Amino acid sequence: MAETLGVENPSARVYFAADDAGTRAVVQWPAQPPLLAEVCAMFEHFGLRVASYQLADTGHHYEFGCLALPRTTLDLIARAFEAAAAGRWQVDRYAALIPSAGIDWRRAVLIRAAGRFIRQTGLGFSADYIVDSLVAAPEFVNALLTLFDARFNPDGSGDTDADQADHDVAALVDAAASLDDERIRRALHSFVRATLRTNWFQLGPDGQAKDYLSFKIDSARLADPGPVIPYREIYVCSDTVEGIHLRSGAIARGGLRWSNRPEDYRTEVLGLMKTQAVKNAPIVPSGAKGAFVLRNTDISPADGYRTFIRGLLDITDNIVDGAVRHPDRTVCPDGADAYLVVAADKGTATFSDLANSVAAEYGFWLGDAFASGGSAGYDHKAMGITARGAWLSVRRHFAEAGHDIDAEPFTVAGIGDMSGDVFGNGMLLSHNIKLVAAFDHRHIFVDPDPDPQTSFGERKRLFGLPASSWQDYDSTLISAGGGVWPRTAKSIALSPQARSALGIEAAECTPDELIAAVLRAPVDLLWNGGVGTYVRADGETNADARDKANDRVRVTASQLRCTVIGEGGNLGLTQQARIGFALAGGRINADFIDNAAGVATSDLEVNIKIALDSGDIGTAQRNALLAEATDEVAARVLADNAEAILAISMAAAEADSLLDRHIRLITNLRDEAGVDPQVEGLPAGPELARRRSMGLGLTRPEIAVLLAQSKNLVTQELLASEIPDHEAFTDRLIDYFPAGIAEQARAEISRHPLRREIVATSVAGELINRVGPGTIYRMQERLAVTTPQVAQAYATVRDILDLDALWEAELAGNSDETQRIQALLQVRELVEHLTSWVLRNGTGNRARVSAAIGRLITAGEPAI
Repeated sequence: MAETLGVENPSARVYFAADDAGTRAVVQWPAQPPLLAEVCAMFEHFGLRVASYQLADTGHHYEFGCLALPRTTLDLIARAFEAAAAGRWQVDRYAALIPSAGIDWRRAVLIRAAGRFIRQTGLGFSADYIVDSLVAAPEFVNALLTLFDARFNPDGSGDTDADQADHDVAALVDAAASLDDERIRRALHSFVRATLRTNWFQLGPDGQAKDYLSFKIDSARLADPGPVIPYREIYVCSDTVEGIHLRSGAIARGGLRWSNRPEDYRTEVLGLMKTQAVKNAPIVPSGAKGAFVLRNTDISPADGYRTFIRGLLDITDNIVDGAVRHPDRTVCPDGADAYLVVAADKGTATFSDLANSVAAEYGFWLGDAFASGGSAGYDHKAMGITARGAWLSVRRHFAEAGHDIDAEPFTVAGIGDMSGDVFGNGMLLSHNIKLVAAFDHRHIFVDPDPDPQTSFGERKRLFGLPASSWQDYDSTLISAGGGVWPRTAKSIALSPQARSALGIEAAECTPDELIAAVLRAPVDLLWNGGVGTYVRADGETNADARDKANDRVRVTASQLRCTVIGEGGNLGLTQQARIGFALAGGRINADFIDNAAGVATSDLEVNIKIALDSGDIGTAQRNALLAEATDEVAARVLADNAEAILAISMAAAEADSLLDRHIRLITNLRDEAGVDPQVEGLPAGPELARRRSMGLGLTRPEIAVLLAQSKNLVTQELLASEIPDHEAFTDRLIDYFPAGIAEQARAEISRHPLRREIVATSVAGELINRVGPGTIYRMQERLAVTTPQVAQAYATVRDILDLDALWEAELAGNSDETQRIQALLQVRELVEHLTSWVLRNGTGNRARVSAAIGRLITAGEPAI
């Protein structure tokens, strides 16, 4: 009789017997057996076809006829069958590897995990095709498993040389008979070579192997890494849940979402991570993003999320008593790596406490700073912080167009509903909003001529109504010709008033057609507070938008008739659509600029908790300090967001004259930071030549990318220098924290593990915002100086000029936005002028430099 792999109370006992009639499996079911069809299907996955069945005293007999399989292989199948019946794994076509390669069921699960991962990388083959290729190549399967064992088995005897094992696998890749087989083998080989850690050899509390797998991967080592290459990724795989966590740097943070894209969730996350990488430019961590999908309808999202979190933490270092500790039974060739911070996202808004409870089970050093926004963190919806940050962009766009939305009514079309954080909070930021139309995943709302005050009151009521939808809107308050329709309606009759408000002629349309009309509505503002990519560039296809769910409603940039777009949600437009809209005169920044306030709030929360938790401050006092600092945190975050938005406006005001400087900066970012202009949506040679001939510069969305990527590069260059430790910047660390917290935890702040990163990020952010993207590189070109030298010279000029006061005075001293920007550009020119002079002449004696700068200002001498 076969062994049961130590399974308690197994669901079945299996052994194989053979006689002249053939081979049969004898199964002893402890209870009612499954349907015969289910048992036959299970055996068929092993390559065994049931010929007949009978019930005998010894058990249920499943006859196969003659099987040319050795006893050892039949035992492997028996143990695999028992494990499946006990719920240890789910039998599928990968079970065919057990007889073909002579491996046990757990190793088949390992190969299956690798196969699922390479499909997510865009290999382009079906799961069945991959299995068929591997079943025909048992020597490759075993060689791959030998390599995996040689690299990661903590109990390895050292008999197997990893380099030789790698060579053996490579030889079998080259020996593949077809190109498809070679691609499959090369992808799997690269998966094992790119893996840095795994929980495969870890044991659970019961002493058994875990029923989920996780792998930490160096993405650049994959066979086909693609145009967007994460710094690291963690892949989690099980029969119930599967997910990926991608990060763009060693210290990275971003949300984890419940995805509805099981076939390409990694593609979804790659786009989100790329956006997060530029969105996180003003904060300490770089961008990260994660998503999980449920593979079993019987499991709840919370349980799936819990398994996903365990998979991440299983292969992440901890810090205990100030020392980094690797996970038990885990080979870690990549060195120390203990920073893992996550956040809420689509479908996981209420899961922060759940994540922190799992982290607490692991004794993870970050405590409840692991997942921001929990019960002891900042509630973004209550603060309205993301919407308030995006509204700064909206207000500036209108102000620069000469429209004061705080005093004059304006029309809006929106994506979202009032129960949503970003949409709901955004639509309560002005009493002058005339919300003409909006839609979410359930309903379409049209109000052709809304009364601003009445509709504001009703939106506020819906915002406070739990789980409200547009269907809850008081129909008596909707203007003539309006209404609310479900997206499941067969057709929708449109009134003359609705047709006029939306600028369409059709008297009847489908829900999809009506949504497209809402997106194309001739309104002042299109406010995106939802999920999905709804606008592509005219030269793009729906495939370029990478959002199949909205292919039927998506419009092109040239079809938009709004004046301003506010991007409270992520990826509402493709980058090329933003650029096309801006070139046509539309006012837009980018999602990573507009909705960055929420990210910055979470960053502050995490870093405050790290500081407060490292000392003697109790949990109750810590939570009180956090709560007391809420308004100051919001004010600081919004001020930083406003600075970045203003920096874009200032660069855009001179975009035509700065084109050559920006072109050189794009080249520098490509060469020094690995920024791919095509991936980031930056213009190439022919387009740049066209713009130069037409007297055009970069658009706001393009400038936004330069701004963010310049901050990322400057931060890294400052971190590699002594600037974060220089006395000229010592106040930056304390100034980063709210005043009350800085007063209570000065000693803890001074020991903060990210103190250098905080200082470098602060200096880089101010430097780029004040002097503009491209100025530092221009100084490097002309004066042969380094970024740290520019930062130090800028700090000297900043202090002598009292630049903060001068800057604020110019902001307050002009009522016209155009005049205000021109005044600030003059200050920027002065700062660049004086910083260049300091770089050429040295800092020297402070009084002498100050006197010399005074003479320069008086004389108006050029510095370079």
